[in-house]
Amino acid sequence: MKQTLKSCTALTLSLGLVAPAFAQEPLKELGKGEGELSIVAWPGYIERGETDKNYDWVTEFEKKTGCKISVKTAATSDEMVALMNEGGFDLVTASGDASLRLVAGKRVQPINTDLIPSWKTIDERMQNAPWHTVNGVHYGTPYVWGPNVLMYNTEVFKGEAPKSWKVVFEETTLPDGKSNKGRIQAYDGPIHVADAANYLMAHKPELGIKDPYELNEDQYKAALDLLRTQRTLVGRYWHDAMIQIDDFKNEGVVASGSWPFQVNLMKAEKLPIASVIPEEGVTGWADTTMLHAESEHPNCAYMWMEHTLSPKVQGDVSAWFGANPSVGAACKGNELLTDEGCATNGYDDFEKVKFWKTPVSKCESQGECVPYHRWVSDYIGVIGGR
Repeated sequence: MKQTLKSCTALTLSLGLVAPAFAQEPLKELGKGEGELSIVAWPGYIERGETDKNYDWVTEFEKKTGCKISVKTAATSDEMVALMNEGGFDLVTASGDASLRLVAGKRVQPINTDLIPSWKTIDERMQNAPWHTVNGVHYGTPYVWGPNVLMYNTEVFKGEAPKSWKVVFEETTLPDGKSNKGRIQAYDGPIHVADAANYLMAHKPELGIKDPYELNEDQYKAALDLLRTQRTLVGRYWHDAMIQIDDFKNEGVVASGSWPFQVNLMKAEKLPIASVIPEEGVTGWADTTMLHAESEHPNCAYMWMEHTLSPKVQGDVSAWFGANPSVGAACKGNELLTDEGCATNGYDDFEKVKFWKTPVSKCESQGECVPYHRWVSDYIGVIGGR
C-alpha cells in the first residue's frame, strides 16, 4: 500500500510541518570533499568487505573521493531519530517512520538533485515518494526498500511455509507437534503495532482498519490486546539483527518477523531457515539517505549519495540485505544480485507492501487517529507485561 502525495500533505500538516518555508537552502554547487563522512545506518547497509570480501561499496569510494567513512549502526527508527537529534552525523538511512519526523524536527536539509547526476535514473515509484518529498522538496535520495518477512525454521515447519502470521500472534501447535510458546520473537519497536493491525485487517474485518498506521481508539485497543497475547508467547523481543540470528541458531527460536538480511545470512550458512510473505501481507520499509541540517561534510555527503545510486552499489546492497534497489538498472547484470534477484526479493510486490510511516493524530482514512507518542509508551507497557 503506497502512501499517496495527498496523505503526505496530511501527515506534513499534522506534524506541524510546512515546507519549504522554514527550510534552509540546499547546497548550490559541489566543492572539494572534506575528507570524512559520518553515517547513521541500519546494520548491513554500509559494508566495506569486513564481513564478506565480496560485499564492499566503501573502499573504492574512499579511494576515489578521499572521504573516510565512519558508521554508527542503529537498530530502530527511534534510535536513528535520537542520534540525529544529538547531532554530529552527516547522513542517515532513514525509514518512513523516521524520515518525516526528521524533516518536521528540522534535523535534515533539502537536497539539490541537480548535484546528483544519477537522480534521473531512480525508479519513478521512489523518486517523489512521500516519505522524503514534502511539497515538491526532496529531503534525500532513495536507498533500498523491502518487506518485513516471516522467518521460520524449515525443520520445525516440516518444509512447508506457514501461511499466516498467526504463528507469532496466537498460541498454536506448530508442525513439529509442540506449542509456539517461548519459541517466537517480535520486533522491539513501537512500529510493530502496525504488524498487529495488519493481522487484524484480515482476521477482524469488523474493526474496519483501512491502514495499519491509522488506528482509531477501538482499532488501537484491539491491536494492543493482540500484542498482549503475543507477549505471553515471546521468548525475547529483538532489535539487534545479529542477536536474533544467534537466537535462531542457539536459543530454540523458530519463527519471527524479520528482515531478509538475517534470512540471507543464515541461508548462506546452510541453516534450515526460510522466509515467507504470509496471506495477510506485510509491512515494510523504504529507506532514504538524508543529509543532516548541520552536516560538517556536505560535499562528501553529496558524493556518497551519488555513489549509492550507481547500479553496482544498488545491486550489491540489495543482494547483501535481501532488499530491492531504487534504481531499476541494478536488476540486470549484477553478479551478486543476479538477474533473478529483484524478482526473488519482491521488486514487483511494491504495491503490496504497507510501508512504515509515522502514525499521527490527524489521519486521512478516518480523521482522528492514535498518534505515535502513544504507540511508544503503550508498546513499552506491553513489553513490560502491562
